[in-house]
Amino acid sequence: MVTLDRLINVLSGYGVRPMANVPARDTELHSVVVHDPAESTVSVGDVVLAVGVRELTRAVELAVAAQAAVVLVHDPGGSADGAREATATAAEHGVTVLTVDPAVSWSQVCGVVYGLVLEGGEVRSGRGPSDLFALADAIASTVEGQVTIEDRLSRVVAYSSLQQGADPARLDTILGRRVSEPVRRLFEQRGVFQHLATSAEPLFVAPSPEHGLRGRMVAGVRAGRELLGSVWVTCDEPLTGPRLRELRDGAEAVALHLLRSRVSADLERQVESELVIELLDGTPDAASVCGKLGLPPETFRVVALQAHADDERHAAVLLAYDRATTGFGWSRPGRSTLFGNTVYTLLPCGDDPAPARDWVDELVRDLPEHVTVAAGIGGVCELSEIPAGRREAEECLALHVTRPDRAPLEYDEAWHEILLQRLRTAAEAGRQPTRGPIVELTRHDAAHNTRYVATLRAWLETQGDLGAAAAALDVHPNTVRYRMRRMNELVRWELEDPKTRLALLIALAASG
Repeated sequence: MVTLDRLINVLSGYGVRPMANVPARDTELHSVVVHDPAESTVSVGDVVLAVGVRELTRAVELAVAAQAAVVLVHDPGGSADGAREATATAAEHGVTVLTVDPAVSWSQVCGVVYGLVLEGGEVRSGRGPSDLFALADAIASTVEGQVTIEDRLSRVVAYSSLQQGADPARLDTILGRRVSEPVRRLFEQRGVFQHLATSAEPLFVAPSPEHGLRGRMVAGVRAGRELLGSVWVTCDEPLTGPRLRELRDGAEAVALHLLRSRVSADLERQVESELVIELLDGTPDAASVCGKLGLPPETFRVVALQAHADDERHAAVLLAYDRATTGFGWSRPGRSTLFGNTVYTLLPCGDDPAPARDWVDELVRDLPEHVTVAAGIGGVCELSEIPAGRREAEECLALHVTRPDRAPLEYDEAWHEILLQRLRTAAEAGRQPTRGPIVELTRHDAAHNTRYVATLRAWLETQGDLGAAAAALDVHPNTVRYRMRRMNELVRWELEDPKTRLALLIALAASG
């Protein structure tokens, strides 16, 4: 189900604006009518696309005749008085007038509106087209077996309702929303996925009692040569005759549904991505953009992540983005975009970073085992602070990349490491002083094989405790005392001054 409010919010990103206040934004839209300039009348429908109509009055007349809730017209001309009269007539009949920017073509508008009203209206959150479950039931009744429909990543998108006698592998697949790893490895060993990738012929998969698996018949779901997914039927022996034909026909029907759901998903992702980028870059209209994304007006955390496949850098980032944006109806907890080689996600989140960590963990679990993910989680931020949250997430990500053995870093616990990293970055950019105590002691160490810099670091970090500094260096306290005296002779400083000690610590941190 798509509402008028949803249509307006999405179309606003394409330069479409209401001409007046919208009285009933919760109006449900189910049908689309395109005006044919060669015809004097228009069919009945909820949304009228006034193609070729330049007069606002005429567009409103068409909408009233079509009993429509909304009409779209390309930047109509005419006088201000005529526009007021036409909008008044539209309001009287409960019609919302949306004007389309001249730079936006009707083909683009049609694609968006059809995708939302006709395709998007068929989907539920995270489950693909709602009637895909009905199709699974229909295939199951004709092939006389339990049916599971999966996408190309072995994620469950629909399944038949009859579960009586289901084997453990089927139950695990439905509960986990994807094929379990042991069963997936079994299919890989038997060449099932290779067969699906290269052949249009259904394949029988023999039972495997140790995996809780009865026999399966599987058929690839294709759009041309592209594999979209697969249809699985539980059976104890290969299907033949009419049942095999029904499986083939069912796979073709599933292909149409998956293509239509892809249209909706791609549209969702495009609109969502553009809006998220606006927030990440900073916009004075952040509250409005947040509303278009369907996010609550509260605090957020920015998550930045990268995904790699084996030794190939960023090879799996599209997989990660696909997983981050899986789900229809904008019901996912976060909103995501793919920018360069990084996926950014905005998560409504309070002071507790646990939900953000859980979100990253769940995404990682849904990716293939050979994919590795590096992630960073920014601190809590208001709408106006989202660009700062993005920088924090990027810095945490950069640290996680250098330390992949650790859990994804979160800014609240890693701010001190971030600060030191910023100092090192500034130093590498040539912003560190070229003269000063640390530079002189470093040169002396290199020329005379001394350890003055390490000794100074230990002395400062132990707040001048000779015994603790000596223990850290594994030397005698007298050695530390001697080195400190020699350093006092080599450089000019006031170690009794707290600001001097702080500056020395910062310089040491910046030097690494």
